[in-house]
Amino acid sequence: MVRGKEREDAILAAVIELVVEGGYANLTMDGVAARAQASKATIYRRWRNKAQLVKAALDAYDAEQNEAIPDTGELRSDLYAVMRALKERANERHLALINGLIAAARHDEELDAALKEHVANEELSPFLVSLQRAVDRGELPADADSELVHDVAEAMIMRQVTAGEFDEAFISRVVDDVLLVLLRNGEQK
Repeated sequence: MVRGKEREDAILAAVIELVVEGGYANLTMDGVAARAQASKATIYRRWRNKAQLVKAALDAYDAEQNEAIPDTGELRSDLYAVMRALKERANERHLALINGLIAAARHDEELDAALKEHVANEELSPFLVSLQRAVDRGELPADADSELVHDVAEAMIMRQVTAGEFDEAFISRVVDDVLLVLLRNGEQK
């Protein structure tokens, strides 16, 4: 019998899979339990409702994705690595997951609150670790605004994903013409 972190990981992975496959409205604790080969009691001991379970699954997914972003040793190339990782994540499956949850949140207050809590968690920003490394290396001041960097980049990415191609030219534009300029202007204050 699988227990602990391995069991939790299986449950959270099952949530993502089931939401992608059938949408939030069709997600059930029974379905998660069956997919993860866990008991409903195990799930309910940890998460009080399906909105909190989805939030936990998104938190774990983002944390796992962020851990895979390499440390290149330099701010600019770290930002390129983050953007390339986000490009890989912006696939049809992930976009269906996010768009489906956003649509469902319009009709579900618990899900809406859980998604807002997830988005507000700055520690899940893919830019945070890269910017902290740059601070540690002396490339940025300690008060570098990682939240603003994340917000600006995310807005540009969302627009690009819906209106154009998320390619190397776009990544270069975001990193060199926006994020680095924003961070350098923040240093001059």
